[in-house]
Amino acid sequence: MENKITNSQHTEMPDLEVLFDLADLFKVFGDSTRIRIMFTISDNEMSVLSIAEALNMEQSTISHQLRVLRQNKLVRVRREGKQIYYSLDDDHVKKIIEMGLDHVLE
Repeated sequence: MENKITNSQHTEMPDLEVLFDLADLFKVFGDSTRIRIMFTISDNEMSVLSIAEALNMEQSTISHQLRVLRQNKLVRVRREGKQIYYSLDDDHVKKIIEMGLDHVLE
């Protein structure tokens, strides 16, 4: 399945299933708590406790939202002993956030 952008201004329409997946991905970005979490861990990996303290929120709320982000491959986990650290999954996630921010600040 080849769904890439061509060199001209024309973009080939991706398969319907791919478009549904894209819409689902953007729904994940539709929650301000998840956006705040992603901003918080965008430069440094952090534990749930550190994220909760930084955002002045309950650990259970952060844990729930991290689970959603992880299921959608937006954050990754690194375990060190009993401690778990979260970071953005890759640079694409950071770019999506930055591009969205640029757009709303225009």
